[in-house]
Amino acid sequence: MFDFALFGSLFLTLFVIMDPPGITPIFLGLTSGRPLKVQRKMAWQAATVAFSVITLFGICGQQILDYLHVSVPALMVAGGLLLLLIALDLLTGKSEEPTQTKDVNVALVPLGMPLLAGPGAIVSVILAVQHADGFGGQLSVWSAIVAMHVVLWLVMRYSLLIIRVIKDGGVVLVTRLAGMMLSAIAVQQIANGITQFIQAA
Repeated sequence: MFDFALFGSLFLTLFVIMDPPGITPIFLGLTSGRPLKVQRKMAWQAATVAFSVITLFGICGQQILDYLHVSVPALMVAGGLLLLLIALDLLTGKSEEPTQTKDVNVALVPLGMPLLAGPGAIVSVILAVQHADGFGGQLSVWSAIVAMHVVLWLVMRYSLLIIRVIKDGGVVLVTRLAGMMLSAIAVQQIANGITQFIQAA
């Protein structure tokens, strides 16, 4: 059966990591000066690139771990630390925004990767796929991944409208709240990894 709790948990985790409200001003800055039609095309390209990268790691994540001889508890602790760093950037607002480059399609780099499909999102998806039980669990995980990328595409596509509605102050507020939630998720993931290390010892 479809696991709504698992779906909600992964969707919320990816939401605070990928930070759709926070990506709005970055997307506008990177695509400024381009026609609306081109902006919409770049929004689709960025979401597609991010989804492709996440899907690759979701499908091949276990093989990658086996090849590198990395245990799940180690990945959980490392992933938790990465998430904590991202959360601190969201809370303090110290993350650097990339500058626009005319010779590079910014929808692919840096929007698609690493801004959207960054290390935190990749680790979270690998762990979610790893721990999903049966067809229902896998369906819940992949549904959350697809839903998150649809949200990202919609946010970027309608970013001009969104920024008019919530203003810069609204973006900052939502970003700070996302940072608080992500920091709690990161600490819990680190604690779970340490617990599994102790149990395995």
